[in-house]
This record gives sequence, structure tokens and C-alpha cells, in this order.
Amino acid sequence: MDLTVLIIKSLVILAIFGITLLIATYSTYAERKVAAFLQDRIGPNRAGPLGLLQPIADAGKMFFKEDFIPAQASKWLFILGPCLAMLTALMSSAVIPFGDSIRYGSFDVPVQGLDVNVGILYVFGVVSLGVYGIMIGGWASNNKFSLLGAIRAASQNISYEVALGLSIIAILMMTGSLSLRTIVSEQANVWEWNVFTQPLGFVIFLTCAFAECNRTPFDLPECETELVGGYHTEYSSMKLGFYLFSEYINMFTSSAVISTLYFGGFHYPFMTQVHDALVGSLGNVAGHNVATLIGTVVLFAKIFFFIFFFMWVRWTVPRFRYDQLMNLGWKSLIPLSILNVILTGAGLLYNIKYATWAIVLVMVVLAATNAIKAPRRKPVAVPQV
Repeated sequence: MDLTVLIIKSLVILAIFGITLLIATYSTYAERKVAAFLQDRIGPNRAGPLGLLQPIADAGKMFFKEDFIPAQASKWLFILGPCLAMLTALMSSAVIPFGDSIRYGSFDVPVQGLDVNVGILYVFGVVSLGVYGIMIGGWASNNKFSLLGAIRAASQNISYEVALGLSIIAILMMTGSLSLRTIVSEQANVWEWNVFTQPLGFVIFLTCAFAECNRTPFDLPECETELVGGYHTEYSSMKLGFYLFSEYINMFTSSAVISTLYFGGFHYPFMTQVHDALVGSLGNVAGHNVATLIGTVVLFAKIFFFIFFFMWVRWTVPRFRYDQLMNLGWKSLIPLSILNVILTGAGLLYNIKYATWAIVLVMVVLAATNAIKAPRRKPVAVPQV
């Protein structure tokens, strides 16, 4: 590999790594601000202007907090759990294409950490390993509440990864490739975005992403009302910080994967015309790089929207009961994802691109029919005092 290409590639990897950490850091601030807005409060406003230094203050507090290991805990596994959760969270964004390419002379370097032809398998493999950090931490704590949280996390992730994988199969059938960059390139036109051709797959993937990130309404592994703190009950200081921080990194990665698979990645309307205009006015190299930067900014705008959506749902929807969680995964999402794969195959066989909309229409009709047939409750008379 040419030295210049190696340097540019190294800078891209470092930039992706740094931006991931920065966004995850300030997602904690955004979470508190969004919660405050939805609850008619102010939120963080003391540390720095508008409270912007609050994440730094929180990090300092966690760093200098007393760190202890329970006497009956398995010491090395207790330390390994949060490290593994953090490591797998950081690894998962390596194959996401954050932009087109950086042009330097005759070289085009993709804005992507690892440009592999099995990118989606890499993401699923790394995400599947993430549950081991939770399992090891919960088991090594030698605490019944931690163990219950770890068991919940394992069963929840296994249940929802099945539907998650099946929803992806439909996209792979339409694209014919496991490469995330190829999947993005197939969505060059807005009406070819997979959210329009796979609406049910998108809803299933989004729901499963909430479950994989242990976000409300699927935050049963750390349910405070039942399990004190769940799998990280015995953790403090930076070990607890690693667990909490890995959740925000996973939220960022999930938002990036959703934007890549269903919303065209770094593509946007009239992208080709903008690229040609910039190349014509600024030259081949500078124009191409500016166009790449615009595409990257567009992708991050999509990511920020889904991060906000994660936070919005957290402060809007109540937590499921555990039986409701498992029923939704096994009795609803998995059958629907299998049906989605079957209809996608039928659409490819008969050249019907939007065949899966049939499921959506049937579900809407059934929901409307049930709403009409549902008996109306009579108002209860309130006795006068």
C-alpha cells in the first residue's frame, strides 16, 4: 500500500474512533436535555455555558469515585465484563461507510474504517459478542439481582437477534451483497431507499435495535424497580462508566446502521448534480472531497435524528413486562420477519419491488377493523360529595 494512502486511511480510522467517542459523550448531555424538554424542566445548565461541560464533569466524578470489588466476586471476570462491553461497542462502527471517498491525486480512499465485502456479517458478529460483557459482569458479581439482569439480557438479545437477522435477509436478497458500501450504492436514488421497499423490515429492525441496546421500553436487564440496577448493581467508578458509556456507543452505532441500511447512508436528493457542480467549479480533487464532506454531514444528520428518536421513545413509552417482551419477540416479530422474507422472495421472482407493502396494508386494515369493532367503555359515574 502506498504510504500516502496508508496515512489517509489511518487518519480516517482515528477520526471515526474519535467522533464515535465524542458523540457518545455528548449523547449523555443530549439525553438529559431531551428529558428536561419533554418534562418541562431546564436540565443541565451549571457546568459551562448551557451546561455543555456537564459530560466532562460527569467523567471526572466517575474517574475519581471509589472503586471496589465485592469480596465474593470473581475478580478478573468482574473487571473483564465492562472492558468487553466497551470493546465490542467500539469495534462495531469500523465497517460503516461514513462517506464516499477522499481523493488525493490518483488515489481514492473510502471514508470507512474497514472496507470488507462481508461488512454486515462483521456488525452482527461483533454485536452478538456484546452480550458477553453483560453476562460476565452479572455472573461475576455474585449478586442475585445482577445474575437475573444478566440472564434477562442474554434471553432478550437471543430472542431479538433472530428477528433482526431475518429482517436483514430481505435486504441482502434485494441487494445481492453483504458489503455495506454496496448496499449504500444500491440506494443512490431516494425512491430506492430500502425504507420504501422494505417498510416492515425497517420497523422490525428498529424495534430489535431498541432491544439490542437495552433501551426503554426494552431495558429489562437493568430494571430499577425490580432488580435495583440489574447487571451493573455491584459496579462503581469507571467500570460502571464503561457499561453506561457502551450503551450510548451502541445507540450511535445502531443509528448509523439503520441510516446505512434503510435511508441511503450518505446519499441525499440531487447528490449527483451537486457533485458534478462542485467538481466543475472547484476542480476534480477539491470538488470531489467537498461533495464527500457534504454526504458525510448528511449521514450524521440522519444518525442524530435516530439518536434523538431513541431518547424520545425512552421518555414517552413505559417499560414492558418481561412476558410482554418475550411475546413480542417470539410471537410477533419473528413470524412477521419470516413473512417479510417470503414476500420479498415472491416480489423478486415476479419483479414486484414493493411487494412487502401488502403486509403493511393488511396490518393497517386489521388494526382499523379491530378499533371499529372494539366496544366502547361507558363513562363511570363519579359520586358527588
